[in-house]
Amino acid sequence: MTSSHSNILIIGAGIFGTSTAYHLSLSSCSKTITILDRAPCPSKKAASTDINKIVRADYTDAFHMRLAYETVDAWRSWGIFDSLPDEGFRNSEEEEEEEGKEGKGREREEEGREKDKDKDENNKKKGLYHRSGWIMLDEKGSNLATQIRKNFKNSNREDETRDLNWNEIKTGFGNMFSKLDTSGFENAYWNPGAGWADAGDAVRVIMNEAVKRGVRYVVGEVEEILLMDEEDMKEEGGKGCVKGVKTIDGRIFTADKILLATGAWTSSLMSGLEDRLGFKEEFRIERQIRAVSVCVAHFRLREEEMGRYRDMPVLVYGDYGEILPPTHTRLLKVNFSAHITNTISTPTTNHLITLPPPQSQNVVPDSLKKETLNFVKRALPDLLNGGREVEYWRLCWDSVSPTQNPLLTRHPSTKLKNLYFAIGGSFHSWKFLPIIGRYVMNVLEGRSNGEEMDGRWGWKEGVGERWGWEDGEGDGEKKTELRDLELGGGEIFRERH
Repeated sequence: MTSSHSNILIIGAGIFGTSTAYHLSLSSCSKTITILDRAPCPSKKAASTDINKIVRADYTDAFHMRLAYETVDAWRSWGIFDSLPDEGFRNSEEEEEEEGKEGKGREREEEGREKDKDKDENNKKKGLYHRSGWIMLDEKGSNLATQIRKNFKNSNREDETRDLNWNEIKTGFGNMFSKLDTSGFENAYWNPGAGWADAGDAVRVIMNEAVKRGVRYVVGEVEEILLMDEEDMKEEGGKGCVKGVKTIDGRIFTADKILLATGAWTSSLMSGLEDRLGFKEEFRIERQIRAVSVCVAHFRLREEEMGRYRDMPVLVYGDYGEILPPTHTRLLKVNFSAHITNTISTPTTNHLITLPPPQSQNVVPDSLKKETLNFVKRALPDLLNGGREVEYWRLCWDSVSPTQNPLLTRHPSTKLKNLYFAIGGSFHSWKFLPIIGRYVMNVLEGRSNGEEMDGRWGWKEGVGERWGWEDGEGDGEKKTELRDLELGGGEIFRERH
C-alpha cells in the first residue's frame, strides 16, 4: 500500500479544483499541491467537461453580475485562452496505464475532435472564448429579462443589450431562427457581449499551466475519507482530524488540508464519514447542496452546414433551456433545463442523499429524450431536417445549492477542521473557471474574501430546509426522480428561474 503526503490535497479536477490548483501554483511555490481525480484531465464525468459552456454576465443578481464581469475580462485578456491546448502534460506510469483504460471508453466528442483536427488547422488560432452574443426569450408573466437589464443599466459597464421583436429574430441572424415558435413568450433581448467557451479544452489549458508550475496530478478514485487516529493527532499536535483519503486500489493520500471539489459526488463521499461521526442534519453536506442532472443532446453538423451555424448566437429559450453554437468538432449542443435527481437512503442511518447513478451518463430515459426533442422542434426545428438523429445524449450532473451560490468554505465541525469544500456550481459557475480558484485559495489560507462573499459562500444554517425532503416541494421547484422516468412514469418539471 503506497502513501504520499502533500500540504494541500484537492479531490476533483472540475472547474473548482482546477482553478484552485492553478491559483495556488501561482502563489504557493513552497507548498506541495496534489490534485486527485478518477480520470485524466479533463475528467469526462465532471460537469465542467463538455464541448462548450455559456460565458455571460446576464444575471438578475447584481453580485453574480459583478463576478461575471470579472471573469469575462479574464476570458478576453488571458493569453492562455488564445488557442486550443496541445496534448498536455504526461502522468506517471501508473496514471498512464489508467489513462489507457479510460481512453477505451471516450465520449464521441473526442472522436469528432480527432477526425476534424486536420481539416481546420486555423481552429487553434481562433481561441477558446467566442463572443457570439445571445438571444434571450422571456416567457409571459416573467420579469427575468427586465431584472437583468436593470442590473446592466445600474452597473458601471456599457449596457450593450437591446430589445428584439419577433420579426428581427426570425429575419435576422441569417434566417437561423425563421421557424422559431414564440407562443408563450412575451419579449426578447439581444446581448452581443455574451458568448461561450470550449469547455473541456479550457479546463485542460488551466490544468496544464498548474502542472507546469509544480502541481502534481494523480489519477485515482477515492473510496473513503480517512480520519486521524490518536497517534496521528499526537504527531500533528492536534491539528485537524482528517488524515487524507484512500483510493479504491488501496493508495493513501494524506495532507495538511483537504479540499473536496467533488461536485455531484460529494454526498456519496461524505455520507459514510458523517455516519461514523454521528452528525446531525445541520452538519451533513446534503443540507447544503444536492446532486442534480440536466439532459444534454449533441447534434453532428455536416461540414457544409458549418458556414450557416458557425456564427450563430446562443439561444436562451425561456425556462426550456439553451442551444449553443457548434464547436470546431461540428457538434452543436442543446441543454434541456429540467432538473433530474437520484435520491437514495444511506444503508446504516437512512439519511436521504442525492448522487449520480452508477450507469453511464449517456444512458437517458426515453421520456426525457422526447421532451428534449420537443424543445428542439419549437426552438430550432431545422436541426431535425433529413431525419437527423442525436449524435449522443448525456445526463450532466452538478451539485446545486438552493441559493445558487457555491459552497466555498471550511467544514463547520471541529472534528473536520482541516476539511474544505469548493462545490455547488449550480449549472452556472463554469464561466468562473479563470478566477474562482483565487477565492478558494483565500479560504484555504484563512483569509476573508469580504463580508458579502464570505456570507454567500459560507456554510449556511437552516438552508437544507429549503430542499423540502418532507413535503417534496423544496424552494418551490418540484423534483423529477430519475427512477420514475426509467420506469416510464414521473412528470418532468422544468427549472424555475
